Amino acid sequence: MARIKGALATRKRRKSVLKAAKGYWGSKSKHFKMAKQAVMKSGNYAFIGRKQKKRDFRALWITRISAQAKVNGINYSRFMNGLKKAGIELNRKMLSELAVSDKEAFALLVEKAKAAL
Repeated sequence: MARIKGALATRKRRKSVLKAAKGYWGSKSKHFKMAKQAVMKSGNYAFIGRKQKKRDFRALWITRISAQAKVNGINYSRFMNGLKKAGIELNRKMLSELAVSDKEAFALLVEKAKAAL
């Protein structure tokens, strides 16, 4: 039986890692060993970043809703509680869009929340 050499698979693996490391500074884009470490680290950062993005956006939406609610004379927690009691099921993303783009509609929601409390 003929001996199988691993050159083809090794070259393919190294090529894919170096391609992923393209644009990295210095040796990280040229030398396989350093490129492999950099690609693994950047993959971890990307994984963590996808989770943090969701947290960051939720915090931004809450900040926008809170600011507009204060303008209308109610704090964030009482506003959200009033919406829940009034049976209005809008998520924070849509509420923040209303707070930014359509202040009159947001003011109507605030009045309904106040009435439900």
